[in-house]
Amino acid sequence: MEIIKVNTKRGLELRGAMFGNGSMQTVVIMVTGICSNVFQNDLLASTGKLLSENGIAFIAAHTHDAFSCFAYTDHSIGKQRHSGVYNADFTKVFEDVESYVEFARHLGFQNIVLGGHSLGSNKIIHYLANTPDDYIKYFIISSPVDLMHWWNVMPNINICFEKAKKLVSENRGNELLPYLFGGFSPMSANTVLGLYNADNLKNCPIISSKGETDSLYAIKPHGTFIIGSKDSITGKNPKVFMEKLNSYTRAPKMNKIVQILGASHIFYGQQETFAKTVLDSVQEGLGQIELKL
Repeated sequence: MEIIKVNTKRGLELRGAMFGNGSMQTVVIMVTGICSNVFQNDLLASTGKLLSENGIAFIAAHTHDAFSCFAYTDHSIGKQRHSGVYNADFTKVFEDVESYVEFARHLGFQNIVLGGHSLGSNKIIHYLANTPDDYIKYFIISSPVDLMHWWNVMPNINICFEKAKKLVSENRGNELLPYLFGGFSPMSANTVLGLYNADNLKNCPIISSKGETDSLYAIKPHGTFIIGSKDSITGKNPKVFMEKLNSYTRAPKMNKIVQILGASHIFYGQQETFAKTVLDSVQEGLGQIELKL
């Protein structure tokens, strides 16, 4: 694994992680979720390791401040935990994803596959729907989030929201909340309000009906949707959630839906199964594209 530096148009340097190298023909860029980086999400490292062992490069695409992993004590479990993305800018999602795509292009990869996990999937949907370019050959959307449904079901959201509004009104928006947002992430007040107002990421409104599906229809390449059968964020039937999501794309029958039995939203304990699913999907998807050519 190599730490890479990716420059954005606004001058911010993003730091990602790359498995494999530019001599490989194919790269999978996996955009991370709200609180995820390669050091604290085994899903990313497992996928990168397996793909690179099979001749496919992998980039864990940390967006704004995802690399700023820091340790804190979680008194609910009496242990230290690590986290990141506590100071995100959701208005810059397109630019962040675009920067990784350009990075891969400059390395000379012939095939670029764009993937996302959790909120990272919402980010790549936004990018794919709005880019005028045709650089992406295939997509991998895993564990996407109906943002406003997620907002309603996560623990302590209301108290976090009210505290965030108070801090911002006092010009203290850069301060961290005194408790974990949603029970899992340190987050600044500005980030909390930015997430609530991130209309560009409300593109999977299957449960809440609060958002838009035009972005899904605007996606040009085909791809694979991956979901865990115990993904609690996607309602009572995660597979149906994904089927409905796919139904809004322009060619649903050309896409593939894979459900990993017993897996949660973060595929805890089933990282290797997730990695194998990504590998199989990429090999099969690109193989079909080559046959058509």
